[in-house]
Amino acid sequence: MKDQANKGERIAKIIARAGLASRRESERLILDGRVKVNGNTINSPALNLSKNDAIEVDGKLLSQPEETRLWIYHKPVGLISTSKDEKNRPTIFDNLPKEMPRVLSIGRLDLNSEGLLLLTNDGELKRCLELPSTGWLRRYRVRVKGRLKDSMLEPLRQGIFVEGTHFKPMEVSFDRQTGANAWLSIGLREGKNREIRKALGFVGLPVNRLLRISFGDFELGTLKKGEVQEVRLSRIKNLLKIRLDSPQTEKKQKRSFGTKTSNKVDKILGTRNVSRNRRRNK
Repeated sequence: MKDQANKGERIAKIIARAGLASRRESERLILDGRVKVNGNTINSPALNLSKNDAIEVDGKLLSQPEETRLWIYHKPVGLISTSKDEKNRPTIFDNLPKEMPRVLSIGRLDLNSEGLLLLTNDGELKRCLELPSTGWLRRYRVRVKGRLKDSMLEPLRQGIFVEGTHFKPMEVSFDRQTGANAWLSIGLREGKNREIRKALGFVGLPVNRLLRISFGDFELGTLKKGEVQEVRLSRIKNLLKIRLDSPQTEKKQKRSFGTKTSNKVDKILGTRNVSRNRRRNK
């Protein structure tokens, strides 16, 4: 029985890799009774499947995974990063080019924030890049209202508690004062909900503009608002392998990845390359 349980892959992971939803959202679909396997409705994500099993979601057969793709998107102010909104506000997915496939956002930017947002058609890649253990630095340019002294930023550099939530130390620098506003540069490795706005508000500096300029090794550059740029698959794979092979990650995992790292990367990326000739990476 134990050997049987270890065969195949978890169903939520398969659904995520097909780009239909994130792994967590896939588990929710299963618990809501919206998923069938070989014609039978299932109610638990604790199920391993093989490539021969047929999966249906909301009555539609799950298609085979396409090649992993990643895009850099310059999100404008006024759009939310979720696919559905109770208030019927416009989403980033409503404003993407029509020729793009179904995609998931890697992390989020709130309604009034702008800048770099990564998009992918692979739920497993989304999950991997969102994990705090990946350690990818997110950099922001932030404008705040008020006369600023550098000492006011020290609590953010040390780490603070705001409304019962702990925010880890941030990389913060005071760039310049422009009249009633000041510009800052901020870097953090895990972005909790409205973390920068809450932290700066806590020290008396309300944010009136927030622009993400980079996520790990991906930079916004000269990309205009609303524009999308696709990333080459080779670059994704190389960057991901470098991150997984870093000494910090090895220490956290208490083991050396070696070839296991390559296998992990290939699991995320390689198995989706159903036709290398169809690559459209720029």
